[in-house]
Amino acid sequence: MVASFGNLHPVIQAFLATCFTWAMTALGAAGVFMARSMSKKVLNSMLGFTAGVMIAASYWSLLAPAIEMSEGVGIPAWFPAMAGFLLGAIFLGGAD
Repeated sequence: MVASFGNLHPVIQAFLATCFTWAMTALGAAGVFMARSMSKKVLNSMLGFTAGVMIAASYWSLLAPAIEMSEGVGIPAWFPAMAGFLLGAIFLGGAD
């Protein structure tokens, strides 16, 4: 009988999650090595999708929690998140 994922020991859960993440990354990388050439339209679509995923991840994982944590400090709740976002953009622009 197969035990459900939630009933496994936490170390085993972490190991299985790591293996799954590695496998998905390897599968995505294999697609790069399999394709000899790619049309500009497909490449632009993939880059647009990737940019959207990264923007969503930065909002839901960083900006939204920062706004929630900044409530009730005497300044607008959005200001610290905006300042950090802009400083990060300036830093990355300078590094590029």
